Amino acid sequence: VQLVESGGGSVQSGGSLRLSCAASGSFSSIKTMGWYRQAPEMGRELVATIADGGSTNYADSVKGRFTISRDYAQNTLYLQMNSLKPGDTAVYYCNAKVVVVVNVEGARVEREYWGQGTQVTVSS
Repeated sequence: VQLVESGGGSVQSGGSLRLSCAASGSFSSIKTMGWYRQAPEMGRELVATIADGGSTNYADSVKGRFTISRDYAQNTLYLQMNSLKPGDTAVYYCNAKVVVVVNVEGARVEREYWGQGTQVTVSS
């Protein structure tokens, strides 16, 4: 399973960006997908998640500014980021919890995958 992010870049404070994450490979289904970010010398933190049923969860710092969405048919995750602030500068990572078939009997397990990350830089 591969997760490929796109859409990062550099914007000024108050600007907008839209991140995409396309999932590909062999899997049975995708459960929760989400975006995480990591600023320099900081730990990785949750930005937003969306479950397979559509329920969403956001970090307090991005509520009202970011919107997570998902195209279930295309196995693609999005993050619309508006009113960006310098504090949003980080590498953004896509995350997916995926159900895969592991043997010829059809046994399934859930595994977690990460994308390679995309840089978002917001200047003041």
